Amino acid sequence: MKWIAPTLVYLAVGLGVFVFHNAWVALLAFHLVIIASLFLARPNLPISVLTKSNNLRWVILSVLLCGSSGLTLYFLWEYFSVATDLSIQVESFGLNISAWPAFIAYFTFVNPFIEEYFWRGYLGNSTKGFSVSDLLYAGYHGLILIDKVQFGPIIYSLIALITAGWFWRQIAREDQGLLAPVLSHMAADLTILLAIYWKT
Repeated sequence: MKWIAPTLVYLAVGLGVFVFHNAWVALLAFHLVIIASLFLARPNLPISVLTKSNNLRWVILSVLLCGSSGLTLYFLWEYFSVATDLSIQVESFGLNISAWPAFIAYFTFVNPFIEEYFWRGYLGNSTKGFSVSDLLYAGYHGLILIDKVQFGPIIYSLIALITAGWFWRQIAREDQGLLAPVLSHMAADLTILLAIYWKT
């Protein structure tokens, strides 16, 4: 079950992106598959690990570092070769001006808990090098970026996401908890989504 779950995650995101063409469907299907997989697997990992940190400096360092990702995207927007009709694509993806605030709030304050428990908790390990889970975490984001940016920026984004997955896993290993990864994931999600919102 442990390695079937990521396949189901990819299918859920793929259906939401390519069949339903809807950001909410993709996100909620993604979360539903993760929660169902965890319910069936019943991992020996307490939910309280999401609020655990043994060293506040990991929280501060990771939040500051990951929070800068949205600023980087905002100021280097033109270098990412974003599709000229991105605002039209985003709106056709179900994210019109009235839907954006709720989507940003849900993605910022719910998604990191689910993702960190799944990718860094359930599928995580104590390896200091890169892991298959780091690659799998990054890979599904590529499905979302297709047709929205050119090939080069997709590769750059995947490398950045693989590194982020590795970074969060190392923090979880060092800190023996997922609070720092959760909060820094929130900072990354919030700043990136705000950059996209302001630019589109």
